[in-house]
Amino acid sequence: MLRNIQQFVTRQGRKPIGLLLIVFCMLCSPASAQIGTWRNYLSYHEVQDICAADQYLFVLASNGLYQYNKNDQSITTYDKANGLSDTYITHIAWCQQAKRLIAVYEDSNIDLVETNGSITNISSIYSKTFTGDKTLNSIYIYGQYAYLACGFGIVKLDVKNAEISETYMFNHSISNVAIKDNYIYAEYTNEGNICYVRSLLSNNLLDIGNWESTTDDLSSLFTDNNSDYDQNISLVETLKPGGPKYNHFFYMKVYNGKLYTVGGGFYQFDNFQRPGTVQVWNNNNWTIYQDDMKPAFADRYLDVTSIAIDPRDENHVIVASCSGLYEFRNEKFVKNHTAGNTDYFESAASNNSPAYVRTNGVIYDKEGNLYCLNSGSTTGIIKWDKDGEWNGIMDDALIDEPNHALRVMKNSIIDSRGILWFVNAHSDNPYLYSYNPENDVITKYTNFVNQDGTKIANHYSECVCEDTEGNIWVGTDVGPVYLDKERIQDNSLGVIQYKVPRNDGSNYADYLLANNSINCMAIDGGGRKWFGTANDGVYLISFDNNTQLQHFTIENSSLLSNTIESIAINNETGEVFFGTDKGLCSYVSDATVSNTEMNSDNVLAYPNPVEPGYTGLITVTGLSFNADVKILSSNGALIKEGRSNGGTFIWDGKDKNGKSVASGIYMVATATSDGKKGIVCKIAVVK
Repeated sequence: MLRNIQQFVTRQGRKPIGLLLIVFCMLCSPASAQIGTWRNYLSYHEVQDICAADQYLFVLASNGLYQYNKNDQSITTYDKANGLSDTYITHIAWCQQAKRLIAVYEDSNIDLVETNGSITNISSIYSKTFTGDKTLNSIYIYGQYAYLACGFGIVKLDVKNAEISETYMFNHSISNVAIKDNYIYAEYTNEGNICYVRSLLSNNLLDIGNWESTTDDLSSLFTDNNSDYDQNISLVETLKPGGPKYNHFFYMKVYNGKLYTVGGGFYQFDNFQRPGTVQVWNNNNWTIYQDDMKPAFADRYLDVTSIAIDPRDENHVIVASCSGLYEFRNEKFVKNHTAGNTDYFESAASNNSPAYVRTNGVIYDKEGNLYCLNSGSTTGIIKWDKDGEWNGIMDDALIDEPNHALRVMKNSIIDSRGILWFVNAHSDNPYLYSYNPENDVITKYTNFVNQDGTKIANHYSECVCEDTEGNIWVGTDVGPVYLDKERIQDNSLGVIQYKVPRNDGSNYADYLLANNSINCMAIDGGGRKWFGTANDGVYLISFDNNTQLQHFTIENSSLLSNTIESIAINNETGEVFFGTDKGLCSYVSDATVSNTEMNSDNVLAYPNPVEPGYTGLITVTGLSFNADVKILSSNGALIKEGRSNGGTFIWDGKDKNGKSVASGIYMVATATSDGKKGIVCKIAVVK
């Protein structure tokens, strides 16, 4: 049949789309995002401002932007993955004469947005280097111009021509600008007093000498015009642009294809004071767990730090917070387990107030036993066993102050050996800890000296994870280190700082990501390491640790912020989620979980068929780990070859010489490490 199709193409000189689609009916193509694509998952819950723009409404909500068409009731959301230049908008204003919306960001970047989706960036203020305060405090529209009140003065923006016209420098932070009767007025605060200056518009406004102070009460000039908001808020409150409720994603995990997230947290000196929230992403929908309950002994439900899903009942979920554990069933609150109503939970407060119980690192083992860390208490680890009994686990290794456990225990994992691992993110004891349930032994790894005998000068250990080879990695404020199997068994042997060869003939090497503050880590289906940093974005490091494959920052990608709080990976799809201090975004990587066996039932290719005009990557998933992959033509000629990342192989649709292949059916041939070979998938290409 394949040969007949190929002959048909040759004879007719046209695309056999019908016949190729018949063949495609025998193939499977999953509905997956293309490798290399970004997506933002922003909240639009809290409406902050509304601008009417003819038949449209622009809505600033939770510092994100969306547009509503009153004629057809459609909603368009804007974010960094689909055109915006930045994240976290603080002010918006509509310029009717220029037919553009001015969107001002927290970092003083500016976008001009048209109702057709066209976006023009003005980065002059954002990119300018000077020591003054660049904060943009307010926007005043006058004809085709927008006057921006800034920390250093006033910027006159020509909205129609998308350019900065003039900048008026002052010695004060200007809070508001207004124009009336051919005068321009500016408001500022000096030693707690509201002050005003003015000048004729016809004057040379660049000369500060042409501005004069006035003692007149001009407060009425600077009253916010909320008419668009007042007239449209009742309508806007009925709109559903989608997204989570909050842009807080301190901790995340993927379980059975669902992304479970919580948004609170605490660190060495204080709590984040974020609203308690559990937000679950599944099948393009967000589920928000009940959050209106009152804790048993606290004023508010705050700072949820981790989440655990019961392996015996996926609808039974436990979260840890600064006021104990919260139990949910079917997204509804059941009980707050904390000091005062549940054994072993104790306060971390100096006055033993039951309102402050610092739990973190909540996790289930595969049998259904729940473990929880209780920082600052006399019982460091709490176990809720599968039979419903509560137990306390304590050891001298966990003691920080007399009779009290470490103060910032967090980020529990259970490794492939069944051992519980966690870290203490505090400068007093910035170490790694493990608990082995089989022998009831707690081990403290304090010897942070690397293989060269150099002491790691870390102030805290923030996260821990296990790689595909069973090594235990620790993220510290001076880079990642790890324990191999020998060091896991002997805590006196120190740690390993991986050395990356320079390959420049010098025989020198550099420690992997040395002096980079690591907030979070995750291992993908290809065994590669994703490192989230405190202020330098995300790094992707190869399976063998020798190659930096990616370094995503706000400057070179759609990453929302360079401050990464959490990472979670859906290894079935390759989507990598990044929880940042500005919200959630994701990147579709080229690695997925591998299969033990490869056959036509579990290996899939997409897009399939490859339609005319498509120039992106073709993805094959469901392969075995590090599989040898060959793309063959229908007559068996080798087109391309390589190895899979975990269970994924990507093909650019070109042959070995870099030339795009012709229409036809192409076979995906694979070989496992033990020599098993076979055709596992077919790809239809239509030109």
